[in-house]
Amino acid sequence: MNRFIGRTEELSLLTSLTNKKSASLVVLRGRRRIGKSRLAEEFGKHFSAAYIFTGLAPTDETNAQLEREDFAGQMARLLGVKGLRADDWGDLFWHLAQVTQKGKVLIVLDEINWMGLSDPTFLSKLKTAWDSFFKKNPKLIMILSGSMSAWIERNILSHTGFMGRISLEILLEELPLSTCNEFWGSQSKRVSSYEKFKILAVTGGVPRYLEEINPKLSAEENLSRLAFHKEGILFNEFDRIFSDLFSKRSPMYQKIVEKLVHGVADFNQICDMISYQKSGVVSEYLEDLVETGYIARDYTWNLKTGKESGLSHYRLRDNYLRFYIKYILPNKNQISKGRAKLPLAWHTIMGLQFENLVINNFKTLDRLLGINPESIIYDNPFFQRQTKEQRGCQIDYMIQTKFNTLYICEIKFSKEKIKAKVIDEMKEKINRIKMPRNFSIRPVLIHVNGVTDAVIESDFFAKIIDFCEFLQ
Repeated sequence: MNRFIGRTEELSLLTSLTNKKSASLVVLRGRRRIGKSRLAEEFGKHFSAAYIFTGLAPTDETNAQLEREDFAGQMARLLGVKGLRADDWGDLFWHLAQVTQKGKVLIVLDEINWMGLSDPTFLSKLKTAWDSFFKKNPKLIMILSGSMSAWIERNILSHTGFMGRISLEILLEELPLSTCNEFWGSQSKRVSSYEKFKILAVTGGVPRYLEEINPKLSAEENLSRLAFHKEGILFNEFDRIFSDLFSKRSPMYQKIVEKLVHGVADFNQICDMISYQKSGVVSEYLEDLVETGYIARDYTWNLKTGKESGLSHYRLRDNYLRFYIKYILPNKNQISKGRAKLPLAWHTIMGLQFENLVINNFKTLDRLLGINPESIIYDNPFFQRQTKEQRGCQIDYMIQTKFNTLYICEIKFSKEKIKAKVIDEMKEKINRIKMPRNFSIRPVLIHVNGVTDAVIESDFFAKIIDFCEFLQ
């Protein structure tokens, strides 16, 4: 599929910079395959000249010299500037600035974290080149793009060298489910919401994965083709994610992710699970995984004050990673030999996958519930630890408004219609919450495959939301 889908808001933000009378430096970050390069290409259509340079992916052989030589090679191909010495980033940037000193020009340094990973002088020389050369063209926009968001945060966004120079920062998240629906194209109305859900439960809203969908095939046929054949994009993607982003440290990152496959865990539990002493090193690993969008750190909060608590859980946020670890990794050798197929029991992870889809689309949930975002005090998965004064409880998702209303959301996956026992389960959860006085409760049920008449007739839930509403 070549048609550009979504990112209307991000394109609008970028396009607004073209009306400025000065050069702009932009930071664009997000997980691998989220569409950073594709967005930059689409934005480049507004320019008389657009040049996209991509860093060389790290390997055991990659070093600073190879990065510079590869950049010089790209300059030769894109700009016709040949014979450049690649001994110094400052010289390379000077030559690039000479070619782009006039006119409406876009320069993209894609995977900038790879460019600068092995050379401690890279960013300082980029900053000097920006101040001395690039910004003198008032019609020039430079985008610094990368998948390793934690590196960008530490070395660019929070670094004094770039302070006051960034005109716009964009963190690309997964596409909203309503936008994901467009990847089924003209077949969309013929494909059921449940069929789409089975795909989205694996891909999430990651556009590069969704581009590979064949709308004329069933969900099972698509996933078999993409994940259970050695040529499929989802078969080797896991290894590429960790080797490209985290290089030699990737085994520890993988270990953390694998331990979160079965559910949430706090910091101490993660350290115990990976048999690693509690330290700042583990905190840094977790921070990197959060920044890159693969896991989430969900804080609970105090209902009485509406303030964030110091207590938090880590959650595997990325649906593809869970699917890979559960079903592809154990069968990898057999898949390579062409002897494996999509397991019949792959639906067993759907509950956690469904929760991720809903939580990642919280803005749509607000709209479906008719909640003005400005009225929200706090919203997140909620948990309450057991003490002498209170019982423990965990809520899939909860929204607290300034009107002392709690929307308590049960995100429930079932292959069949949901039965009335969900009401008793919800009542038990609500009873466990240490509720401040004068609070109102609005129970919400979010489902995929329908609910029985008994659930509707009970009139227990303030709102029952079908997954198909997220796709509209």
